[in-house]
Amino acid sequence: MNSDQIRDEIDRLALSEKILLVEDIWDSIAASNLDIPLPDWQKQELDKRYKEYEEGKVGLHEWQSVHEELRDQYK
Repeated sequence: MNSDQIRDEIDRLALSEKILLVEDIWDSIAASNLDIPLPDWQKQELDKRYKEYEEGKVGLHEWQSVHEELRDQYK
C-alpha cells in the first residue's frame, strides 16, 4: 500500500479512530526508539547539557510553568 492509499484509508476513519491510530503509531515509535540512531553531535550536546545541570550551572523548570509562560506569551 502506498502513502496515498494510506491517506485515503485514514480519511475514511472517524475522528476517534484517527486519534487511536496516532496513539498506536506513537507507541510503535516509542517501542522501537532504540533503533533510532542518535548522531554524535546530538549525544555530545546532551552530555554537555547534563554535565552543566550536574554542576549546578543550569536549573530545571516544571513543565506546567513553562507551558503557562508560553501560553501567556502567545495570547
